[in-house]
Amino acid sequence: MTSRPIADGVFTDAPVPRLLAGRCEACEVVTFPRQGGCPRCTRRSVVDHWLPPAGVLWSWTIQRFAPKAPYRGPAEFVPYGVGYVELPGECIVEGRLTTADPDELWIGRPMELTLVVNHVDGDGADVMTYAFAPSGTR
Repeated sequence: MTSRPIADGVFTDAPVPRLLAGRCEACEVVTFPRQGGCPRCTRRSVVDHWLPPAGVLWSWTIQRFAPKAPYRGPAEFVPYGVGYVELPGECIVEGRLTTADPDELWIGRPMELTLVVNHVDGDGADVMTYAFAPSGTR
């Protein structure tokens, strides 16, 4: 079965996935997703910066209804977790969580980056996106 990323230049699918952010060479601010200019100092000196693959859950919620278009997920909607994960010394990243079980999620919970199927495209390929899983589970 084939797979492809949901968008180019967002993550690598290496054995340990990583997110591609931007780091301003002038003021060192890190942003994800990568932007063409710095939101702090407005300079255009932003370079590629790979984020660490682990952090801690900063905040979270459960998405209990299908989002508006252009949402592309399973034909039958299944609730999923959404959270902010703080990557120490870098930035806070919003992303899907691999669980929607409130007993498995708490602020400060160690999390690790993983890749999950977002949907299957018209050619039958798995379209992959990033998500965060509670550490020790995949």
